[in-house]
Amino acid sequence: MAAGLGTRMRPLSLTRPKPLIELNGKPLIDYALQRLTALNIRPIVVNVHYLADLLEEHLIKSKLPDLIIADERLELLDTGGGAKANLDTLGPGPFFILNSDTLWRDEDEENLKSLQTAWDDEKMDCLMLLAVRNNSLGYSGEGDFNLDDQGRLSRRKKEEKAPFVHTGCCLIHPRLFDSAPEGAFSLNLVWDKALLHGRLFGVALKGLWMHIGTPEALIAAEKKLNSKP
Repeated sequence: MAAGLGTRMRPLSLTRPKPLIELNGKPLIDYALQRLTALNIRPIVVNVHYLADLLEEHLIKSKLPDLIIADERLELLDTGGGAKANLDTLGPGPFFILNSDTLWRDEDEENLKSLQTAWDDEKMDCLMLLAVRNNSLGYSGEGDFNLDDQGRLSRRKKEEKAPFVHTGCCLIHPRLFDSAPEGAFSLNLVWDKALLHGRLFGVALKGLWMHIGTPEALIAAEKKLNSKP
């Protein structure tokens, strides 16, 4: 997911799209692309909208195999609409969705591999990678989900705090989009459908999750990455 406007990252995002803002000398989007290519995940679809020419140029120069650019210049489709528009390209099985502003430092097994291992097609429509709210960098919210002992998720109630945060990464099956609308919509729409049927699950991230949403978070993440684990 690389089509957002990146308004909270201003002024850095005034002249370049957020995915091209550098962390330790490397564009944010390259961290996600390298994780996917390390597991030989193909094809990789990247949607573009804001300052799309700059991002498109960078992606073409990367020369990654089976990388497809989804052009949303005319209409920003949001997270759900952007995924649904590319279902034919992504194929019939579950696929990863990664935000370009989410980053983590792994411990032991790669967290994307953990999602693949934990996937159960008979009972899951979506499997989220979750971070512990109190052990995350760049996040100051109340949390997103509760996780039961079976791995099923429930949303945080308004008056409560939840222990887990969605990291911006999930493994999701195309069937979850069967009744989704055309055009722009949020992934929350299909997540709620999965919740209703008890088919939204989560896996706790092993390592440190960093949400790179603001210039301040970018500085903090760079310091953390340059420190000892």
